[in-house]
Amino acid sequence: MSLSWSAKEHKTMNQPAVTGLKRPRNDVGNQVTVVLGAQWGDEGKGKVVDLLATEADVVCRCQGGNNAGHTVVVDGKEYDFHLLPSGIINPRSISLIGNGVVIHLPGLFEEGDKNERKGLKGWEKRLIVSDRAHLVFDFHQVVDGLQETERQAQEGKNIGTTKKGIGPAYSSKASRTGLRVCDLLGDFKDFSSKFKNLVRQYQSMYPTLTVDVEDQLKKLKEYGERLRPMVRDGVYYMYEALHGSSKKILVEGANAALLDIDFGTYPFVTSSNCTVGGACTGLGIPPLNIGDVFGVAKAYTTRVGIGAFPTEQLNAVGELLQTRGHEVGVTTGRKRRCGWLDLVIVRYAHMINGFTAIALTKLDILDVLDEIKVGIAYKLNGKRIPHFPANMDVLHNVEVEYETFPGWKTDTSAARKWGDLPVKAQNYIRFIENHIGVPIKWVGVGKSRECMIQMF
Repeated sequence: MSLSWSAKEHKTMNQPAVTGLKRPRNDVGNQVTVVLGAQWGDEGKGKVVDLLATEADVVCRCQGGNNAGHTVVVDGKEYDFHLLPSGIINPRSISLIGNGVVIHLPGLFEEGDKNERKGLKGWEKRLIVSDRAHLVFDFHQVVDGLQETERQAQEGKNIGTTKKGIGPAYSSKASRTGLRVCDLLGDFKDFSSKFKNLVRQYQSMYPTLTVDVEDQLKKLKEYGERLRPMVRDGVYYMYEALHGSSKKILVEGANAALLDIDFGTYPFVTSSNCTVGGACTGLGIPPLNIGDVFGVAKAYTTRVGIGAFPTEQLNAVGELLQTRGHEVGVTTGRKRRCGWLDLVIVRYAHMINGFTAIALTKLDILDVLDEIKVGIAYKLNGKRIPHFPANMDVLHNVEVEYETFPGWKTDTSAARKWGDLPVKAQNYIRFIENHIGVPIKWVGVGKSRECMIQMF
């Protein structure tokens, strides 16, 4: 094979390489703001999203499923969201469920209808669902429970999943046998055949699994028709949103950094990337369009289920945090384990996500404590380690180095600006900010959006 080059091409090929060349930012399009959990979830992301969503044109979910749980309080009404983006409350914005989300259709419509009875009107007209999103089926949820039972029997411990079928659905996706929204809305005969094959695949692995296939297909067809008006090509929709007129676009992360499938406390993690990269892959947007990345952290630490938790307090302090903080999972109803704020994990989350600012929530829960501790480093065999351990056996054996602060012993729930907070509370906040190296933009002292003190 011969190649011929023009003189012009030859001249170009012989020019020295251009180094350090950057694409001009002015043609990138609209910037996307991302809100992510900086601990093990349940940090109060819904409140931060709700605050930002009041001015957003588009609010997106990019990963996870109805294993997530966000509570938002507006005008005294408490809304619980699992699949719907919290921004659905704003009647002037569009909510998008992206391709990275796995969707349980019965759960989606049950959630929408339940919140509609609380006052959420017109949500179906404001919701867009990506045609590339994978579906969670009822049998995925049954399998989730069976897998947990197997783990308990074989290893003496389970992962502590929500049993919402999220892991099995992502497993189907990764093994290329999953079914997507576009499949459901396409040739239903073809969808039915693939659905039956998927059921048989799981029944071969779990012989006790029973599925009424025809009944499931009948319901899925009905759900599909109700869903159809909401479905769009998510990639093209986002491209237009990014490159059309000026828009404020918000991405609402579910779960949190320490639950990320790659970076979390594996295997006690979720099944998706709930760090900043998940915003790109879960919506089909370029990294250049990522603007602010806000991390959300509680003023203490909680986690649901089992797994290493270095700053956990199995004592009166842990009980007080659990009781005062009403630390019960929105999705599962399980009590959350509680402990001191662990800045090692928040700093680790910042390494991965590159937070531009932090929202510190539930400061008011600490109001009654005489002293407050903050975990600032881990030690192994008496020596500080600079990294966050990947191995769970190692993490179980770290010794936490604490900084101790005097409690402010003052009710902060009525504070609405920085100056309203006691000096000792201000010192606590500034220490956190300086230790992480990220400014704290909001401080939360209550449930509603009015209780978020904006610092700058």
